Amino acid sequence: MTTAALPRKALALHITAMALPLAGWTLHTTVLHHRLTQANRDPLTGTWRRAEFTTRAQRLLDRHPGDVVLVLADADHFKVLNDRHGHAAGDAALAAIGTRLTEWAGPRGVTGRLGGDEFAALARIEPRHQELRLEHLARLMSRPVQYEDGLLPLGVSLGAATPAAVGSTDLPTLMRAADAAMYAGKHTGRVIRASAEHAAVPSVNGRRHGRPGTALPGKAA
Repeated sequence: MTTAALPRKALALHITAMALPLAGWTLHTTVLHHRLTQANRDPLTGTWRRAEFTTRAQRLLDRHPGDVVLVLADADHFKVLNDRHGHAAGDAALAAIGTRLTEWAGPRGVTGRLGGDEFAALARIEPRHQELRLEHLARLMSRPVQYEDGLLPLGVSLGAATPAAVGSTDLPTLMRAADAAMYAGKHTGRVIRASAEHAAVPSVNGRRHGRPGTALPGKAA
């Protein structure tokens, strides 16, 4: 019997029966996509994990090399904060850094937690607005964090790199330059702008001399 020959009620049931497998597959695909997305996010801060951040940031960098700013952020005296106020307070500080960086980068940007108290953000900002936006970021990051019945002091060291200043659209090169600039201005509360010289700072296993994990003497991060 053809679909046209079916009674109206039977036709409706027939169409529903045909649609159910498709709806079920659509729901399955949606749930799977959600789970994969969540797996790529840091559960504490809601930012992307390192690998996903790198993929998304390089894609954004390739598409808009002329109007992006890469920022690396590193919590100051984080061990002291943990020891003095407890790990829950440390988690609150990390969550605040992630939230503020995400807010600053905006819906067109991408933010990630690289590990521990290290974060990165790539934002689309026209060159003429970059200085003001970076000044705003420094003020944003210096605000205390609401925790329980009081406020936690927050210090964040910040380094920024652009393809124009560094002379490269390679994400690892920009990250190395921003990292070196950030370290040069550690504990100052300012965003240090990277130059091509910062990209040439020696590194071990992709990390600046003196960073944890390099097994080289240097200042504590």
